[in-house]
Amino acid sequence: MKKDWLYVGLTSLFELFWIFGFNTAYSWWHWIIIIALIATDFHFLSKACENLPTGTVYAIFAGAGTIGTTLMDIFIFEGEFTIMKAIFMFILVLGVIGLKLADNTARDHDNKKGANA
Repeated sequence: MKKDWLYVGLTSLFELFWIFGFNTAYSWWHWIIIIALIATDFHFLSKACENLPTGTVYAIFAGAGTIGTTLMDIFIFEGEFTIMKAIFMFILVLGVIGLKLADNTARDHDNKKGANA
C-alpha cells in the first residue's frame, strides 16, 4: 500500500514538472521533454489508481497540482501572493484531507459489514 502512495507523490511531482515546462519551453525539443513528462505522469497516476480509490488519488493529484502551480507562480515566476490565494489553498487542502478521511471511514464500514456477514 505504501508503494501506491509513492505513485501518488510521483504523479503529483511530475505534474508540476510538465506544468513548469509549459511556462518555460521555447524550442521544439523542449516539447518532446514535456510530452515525455506527461506520459510519465499519467503512468504513475494509473499505477496509483490500481490499488487506491480513484477519487482520492485524483483529488490529491489535482490538489497538489493546483497548490504546487500556485506556489510555483509565486516563488519562481514572481506572481503575487494574496490572502485569498492562501485561504483557497487552505480550503483545498481541507477538502483533500476530508476525502481521504471519508474514504477510510467508508472502507472501515465495509470491512465491518463483511466481517458480520
